[in-house]
Parts: sequence; C-alpha cells; structure tokens
Amino acid sequence: MFIHPTYLLISLLSYLSLGLAWSPTDSYAPGEIECPSDGQLTRIADSLSNSELEWLQGRDKVTRENLIAFLKQANMTDFDPEDYITNQITNETIRIGISFSGGGYRAMLSGAGQLAALDNRTTNASIAGLGGLLQASTYLVGLSGGNWLVGTIAMNNFTDVETILKEGVLWDLTDSIIDFGGINLIKTYDYYDGINDDLDAKADAGYQLSITDLWGRALSHQFFAGLNDTGAALTWSTLQEADVFQNFEMPFPIVVTDGRTPDSVIVNGNSTIFEVNPFELGTWDPTLYQFTQVKYLGTNTTNGTSVNGTCIGGFDNTGFIMGTSSSLFNQFILQINTTSLSSTIQSIVTDILQRFSNHEDDIAIYKPNPFFETEIGTPSILDNQTLFLCDGGEDLQNIPFQPLLHTDREVDVIFAFDNSADTNLSWPAGISIVATYERQFLPIGNGTLFPYVPDSESLLNLNLTAKPTFFGCDATNLTGLLNSSVATSKGNIYDTPLVVYTANRPFSFWSNESTFKLSYEDWERDGMIQNGFEVASRLNNSLDAEWPACVGCAIIRRSQERLGIEQSEQCQQCFERYCWNGDLSDSVTPPVNFTETGLTDGPEENGNRTISAGFSLWQGDSKYTIMKTIGYGILACVILSFAV
Repeated sequence: MFIHPTYLLISLLSYLSLGLAWSPTDSYAPGEIECPSDGQLTRIADSLSNSELEWLQGRDKVTRENLIAFLKQANMTDFDPEDYITNQITNETIRIGISFSGGGYRAMLSGAGQLAALDNRTTNASIAGLGGLLQASTYLVGLSGGNWLVGTIAMNNFTDVETILKEGVLWDLTDSIIDFGGINLIKTYDYYDGINDDLDAKADAGYQLSITDLWGRALSHQFFAGLNDTGAALTWSTLQEADVFQNFEMPFPIVVTDGRTPDSVIVNGNSTIFEVNPFELGTWDPTLYQFTQVKYLGTNTTNGTSVNGTCIGGFDNTGFIMGTSSSLFNQFILQINTTSLSSTIQSIVTDILQRFSNHEDDIAIYKPNPFFETEIGTPSILDNQTLFLCDGGEDLQNIPFQPLLHTDREVDVIFAFDNSADTNLSWPAGISIVATYERQFLPIGNGTLFPYVPDSESLLNLNLTAKPTFFGCDATNLTGLLNSSVATSKGNIYDTPLVVYTANRPFSFWSNESTFKLSYEDWERDGMIQNGFEVASRLNNSLDAEWPACVGCAIIRRSQERLGIEQSEQCQQCFERYCWNGDLSDSVTPPVNFTETGLTDGPEENGNRTISAGFSLWQGDSKYTIMKTIGYGILACVILSFAV
C-alpha cells in the first residue's frame, strides 16, 4: 500500500519523540515498565489532577491569544476583544468546551465538517465558518462515533480534516470495516490474520480479551493507517509526550464511556460515566469517585498500588480506548455470517469470535481492575477484579457533556454537536440534552449543573433542532438549580455553562445515514463532511451574517455576568434570535421534513422536502451539484465537480 510521504514523516517524528509512551513491547501486547516514584496509581476525584492543572496553565495562555483573534474576526460591535481579554482588572480566563455526539460514521463525518468549520487551518473557514474557535477551545470531548473524530485528530499529531481528505490515507471508508479488502480477498485475509496475531500477542502476555479488542484493532486500520503497524503499539498516554500537546497547541481530548457489568441494563439514573483523558481514566460519579493513571492500566493492583512493585504499560492501546467508547458496534461484528464475505474469511472471523464470551458482547474488559479493593465506591466495582466499560451512549447521553460540567474545569460555554439518530428518520431530537439535564437531580449527578432545556418534542416542534439554540443564556434564571437537594454547596449559578446546541440537519447533503452504515464512497464521505461544515456555519454564514458575532456573544456571556457587564445591543439581538425563551409545545405530531429555514410537518414519504444549493467555500474552488430523489433518505444521484 502506498503511504504518503507526509504520513511517513509524521510516523517517524512520532516514533522519535513519543517512544517512551508507546507499548514497551512495540506491539499490541502490554509489557513491564517502571512504576511512578511514589507508587500510587489512583487518587480521589476531589480535584483535577496536578498534571491537568499544570497543562491548563500553558493552554490558557494559548487560548487567550486565539480567543482575541477569533472575537476580532467575528466583527462584534461595541466590544474590544483585546482590551477585554487582557484587562488586568478583570483578569478573566474564558474556557470553551466542544462536544461531539455518538452515531457511528454519520457522527464522525458530520462532526468532521462541523470541526472543520471551527478550525482556522481549513480553507476559508475564517470567512465562511467559525475558523479559530477550535484553537481558542480548552477541551475537546467525543463519544462513540464522535470520539472516532476526536481520536483521529488528536492522535495523528493534531491533524486537520482538510489534510485528511487531501492526503487520502486516513478515513478510507469505501470498504466496510468488516469487509476491509472488498474484492481483494488477499487483503481481507491479511487484515484479519494481522488482527488475530495482535490478539494472540495480548493473550500470550496473560491478558483476557474481549470483542472490543477485535473492534479496536479494526478501527485502527482506518484511523491510524499512516503508522506501519496501524496503531498496534500506539497508546492513549502517548499523547503526554507529543510536542503538539506539550506545547499546548491543541485542546485537551477526552473520551467518554459507561460502566456496566455483563448482563446488566443501563438506564440514565444508574450509569457511572467514565472519562479517559491523556493522563487518567476514572469518574467523578459517587459510585467510584476516583481516577487512575491511564499509562499504567493493566498493572495488577490492590488499593491503588502495584501488588509486586511491577507496573505495566501498553494496555491503554488507542484503538482499544476508542473501541471501548463505541462498543455498541461489537454487535455488528457478531453478524458476520450475514455479510457477503467469502466462506474462507467468514471461517477466520468465526474462529476469532470464539475467543470471546457471549455475555460480554458489548463490554470492554479492563482486567486487572485498577480500582480493585480501593476504599471509595460501590462494592460492584471495588470487589470485582475486572472493570467493565461499554459504549458511552448507552445511558441516552449521546452527547458527552459530563466531563465539562465539573466546576474545577471552569468551562464557560459548551458547543455541543448532536449527530444522533433520535427519530425514525435518523435526525436528532435532543434526547441527549434532556437526559443530561435530568441527571443533575439524581444522587449520581453529584452536584453538576446543567441549564434548563425543553422536552424533545418541543425541541422539534419549535424548530430548535433546525438551527443552533442557546441554553442557559441568563444565569440569574438558573438559581432554581441550586435549590436541588443534590446540588453542591460550593456551586453557584455561574458554574452552569451556557450550551450552544447544534443538531445535524440537511443543507447540501441528506446526512441522516444509518448509524450502522459501515462503508461510504468518497463522494458520500465528502458530502457528509461538507454538510457538517454548513450546519456549523449556518450555511457558510449565508443564513445569518452575524452568526460569528452571535457565537462570540455566547462565549463571553458568563464572564460578563460574573463581572456585572451589560450585553451590547448586538449581543442582545443575537440572544433574542438564538436563546430558548422557555416555551414548550403541546403538539403530539412533531415535524419531520426539513426546509432551508426549518422543519415542516409534511409526510415522511417522498413528501415536500427541499434542500438548499449550498456549495463548498471551505474547499477552495470545489463545488457540489446535488440532484436527489428522496425516499426514506435514499440517494438517487450525486455529482461532484472538483476544480483542478
């Protein structure tokens, strides 16, 4: 296979600079490494880790400069970004979080376009989008398919979406991850044979396998194709040593996953939400309220220390971490006999699947349990030698908000991109934000605060999914949240971040693909990404020329409220357009069809759908001409024309 020279260079530089953090066996198998000097691998979740706190000091300096640049570019009236941000009297640090939902490749590709619209490295994003917002952000969070996006970008030297498409090495989705070689049976055979060898290496090292090991290694062939081992030795903690991370040039990436023992059922009220960041794995929830250093996963511990003075590295394989957050897709692998694979390939895959227990089909096994016999948490976690984790969206919170709600992270505004499939036509209906809102009133919410939101029916009926919507615009209206019996005593209304919610919708492409669609032709992939750009940019800023300024108003809102500063007239008008005003809808028949300006309640079948003729400003001279006949979202014809 041809590997572009750029990726060879990245691979070489990564190897030279990150060698200490790769798997010590230079393979998928974990191996022995030196323990930390104090020997303690776990800590109570009563604060941020010292490593994250130190990193934030450096990142805050970078985001401050980038935020000034973004706010200047946004053309905000009656507001001087440089004076406001650098004013020694106010001394304000504004932290921005970006969150991408799950939803398979639909979420990854739609999210990629949305991320590209926020990235000043994307051609024309500063003109037609919100370029620079990514560079001004502190946190970048993904779940399931959204984490495929975050993980790909973060772990490939903080690459950008436009580079991925130009180089053509990553995100080759033309053949299904199940049928990786397509008609090339030799390629497919080598693919599965190589994965099987990787699993053998981990098993031979004494570690129990789960089907997520297979899934994670398969994902890595698409997300880390630029590495000669497709990420077999690439660990999540590798990022700690990356120049782009150490120099604070990228946001802090976080993976979200849920805790669940085999054969149990998750509901929103009983889920323990885990996060994996570059330094730690753990949860803020009272069911455990602990973190462990991610680099030493796989170490046999009791009460947070190694039982024999030996520590393990390499267990935190990047593909395995990303596969854990999307383990729902393990079920698809089990349907291998329903695919068109040859009998020879099916036989190989069947042999691999026989390694795994049936009752752990959608579970990732973390054994040894890093929290075994520690002192805080529920017995179901502490007394079990295995930590079981699963897809982060199984608790209905398909947008990963939780890591951004903890007061120590001081997040002022969250840009939440919802690419879920809540309706029968695979469009979002805001179920995720409703679930997160309700969770704060349960004991497991542990004092987190989330602004008021309407029910999902109102979100649809009031067109709140057809355009970006701001929640929590006025902090003084959120005082009722503090009266909850489970709210933390140290909380205040300004700890509640303002949420900018943006749902997937069609502009130039019908992006409501099935969550389980596992292959995309290049034109489909690019069309999904293009549409995502238009979703985040309000159709290349054509629907609202002040959209970047309104985003700027949302970013500075909490800071202004803390300082008692009145909004400008422009910001007041922006908030009138985009803030939820508290209205609810009593309609029992939500709309289903999109127009350029919103939703209509026409028939689901080949009804009165229309689609705008958006075109690709961010890809230079490339243009999309899209002619479609829609029947349940099926594409009839798409023509792409790229200028040379």
